[in-house]
Amino acid sequence: MQIQMIAPLAARVEQNIEQVIFGKEKQIRLMLTALLAGGHVLLDDIPGTGKTTLARALARSISAEAKRIQFTPDLLPNDITGINVYDPRSQTFTFRPGPIFSNIVIADELNRATPRTQSALLECMGERQVTVDGVTYPLESPFFVVATQNPLESQGTFPLPEAQIDRFLMRLSLGYPERESERAMLDGHGAVSPLASLGAVCTKAEITEAAAAVRQVVVSDKVKGYVLDLVAESRANARVRLGVSPRGALALMNAAQAYAAIEGRDFVLPDDVKSVAVPVMAHRIISRSQNAIRLTDTGESIVELILDTVPAPIE
Repeated sequence: MQIQMIAPLAARVEQNIEQVIFGKEKQIRLMLTALLAGGHVLLDDIPGTGKTTLARALARSISAEAKRIQFTPDLLPNDITGINVYDPRSQTFTFRPGPIFSNIVIADELNRATPRTQSALLECMGERQVTVDGVTYPLESPFFVVATQNPLESQGTFPLPEAQIDRFLMRLSLGYPERESERAMLDGHGAVSPLASLGAVCTKAEITEAAAAVRQVVVSDKVKGYVLDLVAESRANARVRLGVSPRGALALMNAAQAYAAIEGRDFVLPDDVKSVAVPVMAHRIISRSQNAIRLTDTGESIVELILDTVPAPIE
């Protein structure tokens, strides 16, 4: 696929999803950016804001298979990856794939599972494969994990370790809709849910081709330097205890490439980097606020400060 074909493809998908998710154009675009960049998304939000609906609407729009996993404390790793089942008639073991074998995996309330179960996603997300009893099974492309968690509820949860959080390309939050958007939602949910009648506007093969074409988007030396400056400042800032990792730097560049392609360009501008900086960098930053330096510091506020501090290159 040519890079110029990505923008109209993305526009069709975005407009289709907007029939179900109202007033969240920015989040929809960022979700599609993460998909084309080959990453995964952590939706950090309160219940009932449309996190699962957004993931299902994306799956329907690209004609992809979607499976939902409800994470609970008693969930085991094999419940996700699959298990070898013994057949007494043939006296052999047969692999029964788990729900991770899907194009879009909705990991609902990921932080309710134990760390052992959470770690079952690491190989899947990082290497696009599953290893069970020493045998490795590849995952079909596209493979996109959309995990959700409730940031306000801590009882019965297991916080995600930094190594797992770093596997997510972006962390997004939908939040409450504007009044008019919520009114449109009420009007749209009549006898038939909009999601039930939502059709596909492209194929998953087109998405795979688009994701491959995104890597051809040109990133100049000046823009690469800007990415490195932002990452370096996240590590050197006095308010930061843990800055953005090298994986995060690569994620920032890849996300900027995908965002530029969706905008209809075959090269990355500093503004593309700025557009994706907060959702890509914020969840990778641990501030010193817990040590009472600044109780108001959050990853988002620190990234905004870094964007204001580090000068962008002028082409």
